[in-house]
Amino acid sequence: MTSISARVNEIKLDIEDLNSLLENASRQKSKDVLVVEIRKLQTELINMQNQIFCNTDSSIPKAFVKSGPQCYEVKLNNYAWDQTDEFIKLYIRLDKVGTLSKDAIACEFLDRSVNLNVLGLDNKNYVFTINNLCEEININRSNFKTKTNMIIINLAKKSSKTWSCITSVEKRLKEAKSSSPPSATDTSDPNDSLMNLMKKMYLEGDDEMKKTIAKAWTEAREEKISGLPNCDE
Repeated sequence: MTSISARVNEIKLDIEDLNSLLENASRQKSKDVLVVEIRKLQTELINMQNQIFCNTDSSIPKAFVKSGPQCYEVKLNNYAWDQTDEFIKLYIRLDKVGTLSKDAIACEFLDRSVNLNVLGLDNKNYVFTINNLCEEININRSNFKTKTNMIIINLAKKSSKTWSCITSVEKRLKEAKSSSPPSATDTSDPNDSLMNLMKKMYLEGDDEMKKTIAKAWTEAREEKISGLPNCDE
């Protein structure tokens, strides 16, 4: 029976071969097909590596699995970002990540999403995901770099325009807020419509959207409170 380690090596060779074909492909349809297959193999590779790092390979003696370290998943949410004309740069702090081998880190890029997996760091598997980027990216030019205590993800812009934010949720909230200026005769709270929109998006959104909206909601409430007169004055 082919072991997981052997399958991992096969997948790596397949990915390398497909990447070589992708570089020489001239038709967009062919490129799209190759990219999809590469992403499928990368996902399978991540799953295989996860099993290796967590000692769940069925070919490993049970005694070793029982005594070996058990991995658990940790979601990474915090990041800093910057941009150039060509790239969005995401900076993710992760202590000692530079000590891992290249095979332990994988990053998947799609038109509007990025998914980073870091396996086996201090018996933890780290996951960083953004599923709703505010603009499309060039998946073939996007890449990542590993530093001693940080991972830098370079999202290649599909067009060279400036991004106002990272996610589409943030973009919609900003657009909603800027597109509804109060009129001279309007005595209602200008934030009411924005808050109603945020509530609707929160109820209909996934976990990532809810987290983003909750943060924006809190900031909006703090901004409203800061504008109230001080009772001590």
